[in-house]
Amino acid sequence: MSIVAVRFSIMILFSLFLFILVIRIILKKHEFVQKQYLIYILSIIVVVFGMLFGKYGANAGLKWWIYYPVPMLINVFLPPVVLKMNLRNSLFYLLLSFLSAPFIHLFFSFFFNWNEYMPFWKVEYIWNYFG
Repeated sequence: MSIVAVRFSIMILFSLFLFILVIRIILKKHEFVQKQYLIYILSIIVVVFGMLFGKYGANAGLKWWIYYPVPMLINVFLPPVVLKMNLRNSLFYLLLSFLSAPFIHLFFSFFFNWNEYMPFWKVEYIWNYFG
């Protein structure tokens, strides 16, 4: 397995963890437990499929307006609909989901110098500050 594939796999795992954490923050504990299998299936679709579609869609030459918005729209609309969130929870989910992508990019770029998550946003690597 190439280093790029390993890094991408790590980013997927981190994104899965963060997605499930966001859902856990949004839903009440009993609701999260009650819907946990649905949440795990949803996380595979939203995170794994979304990231693979974005990555390989871009590499396959799809237009940006296909490989970027499709996963984003799945991420925005599918969880509130599938989990039957009320308006308050849906809005809170949207806020946290929009903050999670820059957080992931910031984390991997700053600490590991992996800039491919959001390559259009340059974040300085931590060791560049030490000379």
